[in-house]
Amino acid sequence: MDLKNENSSNGWTADINLEKLHKMAAELIVPGRFLLRCLDGVLVLVTNLMARILSSNPVRRHFHLVLSGVVLFGPLLSLWVPKYSIFANRNHYLYRKFLKSTWGWTCVFTASFILLLSLSARHSISLCLRHLSRIGVAGLLWWGCQRLLTLLEDAAGTCYEAMAPAQDTQSPASSGQPLLLLHEDQTKASCLRANMLWRGYEVSQDLLILCLCCLLLVEELSAFGLRLVPTKPPQRPPGAQLRFVFLLCVVLLSVWTFLLLCLLAHFPTFPSQQLGGALGYLTWRGLYQGLYRLKTNWGCPGLPGEGLLTSTAYYKQAQ
Repeated sequence: MDLKNENSSNGWTADINLEKLHKMAAELIVPGRFLLRCLDGVLVLVTNLMARILSSNPVRRHFHLVLSGVVLFGPLLSLWVPKYSIFANRNHYLYRKFLKSTWGWTCVFTASFILLLSLSARHSISLCLRHLSRIGVAGLLWWGCQRLLTLLEDAAGTCYEAMAPAQDTQSPASSGQPLLLLHEDQTKASCLRANMLWRGYEVSQDLLILCLCCLLLVEELSAFGLRLVPTKPPQRPPGAQLRFVFLLCVVLLSVWTFLLLCLLAHFPTFPSQQLGGALGYLTWRGLYQGLYRLKTNWGCPGLPGEGLLTSTAYYKQAQ
């Protein structure tokens, strides 16, 4: 009898514990759903606002002019920025983790955005690959620019080894100045690895890739405004995944712009940075204002958003 009573009491307490857990879960689900709805509402509000800004005519037509002005007059900021700022250190975390892999970050985030945008608008693998090919073409062009600029820098520069002057030298020209021993068979990379001096003309590859990535992100992200335009027949609104990746790309654009200002303000090198910015602008101009405007039946990837929606208002604004 005692065993039966114990078993029945244990079963009754287990039922009570399960009921308590169900009640606690139900109480937590309601505020959890409310919090998710609030976050989703904030995400929709922010992404809609950023999409309208990036797809507006002033941004699409004049962003490259604003960026050119920043590159030209940005070194003047060195007159006001503090010399002992944390961003004046070349070994800062932002420079080490982001600046050296600018194209990698841009490629991953932009390709993810293009993939989600293409699949959400048109369930076509061929159309998705065609739009993704724009990133591949830009990557190949950036790789070619790197190799070409490296060859030009090696051909136009010379490597020197600093040597201490002799003690018995009485020449006033040598007093206080180290002697320089010329090394003709050294490239820039090997010269700097050997802790020697390299003197020559160069083009800032950091400014080149930062300007190119900023212009590329603005072009690609402006296509998100297409998904917000009402169409006939109506399509389902963009999902939270697409909106979140779009927001990450906007944050990445802000990071590249901030790094660009930091380099111009704390490490001004004229005219190396201006030449790099000009090459980045010309690369964007040749791709998005030239190659990508050709007919798609010629093997051209097309403009961002082209063929994704039936609305043509966006393309009329882009012309």
